[in-house]
Amino acid sequence: MDERLLDERDAARRVDDVTAALDRLASTFAEEEELLVVLQRVCRQVMHAVPDAEIASITLLREGAPYTATATGDTAHHVDQAQYDAGRGPCLEAARTGELQRVTVTEAAEQWPEFAAAASRSAVVAYLSAPLFVDHQYHGSLNLYDTGGNSFGALDAALLDLYTSAAESALRSTRRHQAARETMGQLRTALTSRAVIDQAKGILMALHSIKSDDAFELLVKASQEQNRKLREVAQNFVAEATSRP
Repeated sequence: MDERLLDERDAARRVDDVTAALDRLASTFAEEEELLVVLQRVCRQVMHAVPDAEIASITLLREGAPYTATATGDTAHHVDQAQYDAGRGPCLEAARTGELQRVTVTEAAEQWPEFAAAASRSAVVAYLSAPLFVDHQYHGSLNLYDTGGNSFGALDAALLDLYTSAAESALRSTRRHQAARETMGQLRTALTSRAVIDQAKGILMALHSIKSDDAFELLVKASQEQNRKLREVAQNFVAEATSRP
């Protein structure tokens, strides 16, 4: 059979693989899920998108310091940590430069010898890392490691790039919903605090025949003296006042 036809069929199969992985990711995505849950799913599904990968991980940067948010096995954690300790490596290069990294273990030894030496016992023969950007708080790289001896080709890199772009959309959606939930929680707390403070003020005004501002000043003074939040002082005062016979 024509070799070019075989290559075309292989390319078509790989495109089908990444499309199926994206479909699975989309079908299992739920808006109410936490970001870590979606990150774990992204890490698992990418193995179907790029079949040559045996290991996957996601590196995130927290105030410039890298950490592995999720991984498919201990080997990934070991290889990632070797890069963090050395301060160099494909996942860090992808995260910091925003450029996809595709290197063999030999090329890695030339570019990042400290990392390569530390990771030499991992049996990894090739590295493929794509930059992953959700927002300024959550960004890093999606990393693939090959231990099967196939290395990664240009098509693998293109498929990872495609998958990562789709995954970023899912992760951003999750972050938006997470931020909305956090804001709603803060608003509920603020409203509850306002209500209990107003209730405490009303009791103080009635007990001492004072104005609203004076009642508030009494609560503030108690908060400072007890070194406690104003809301907590108000809650305790209301609880004590309403429990009296």
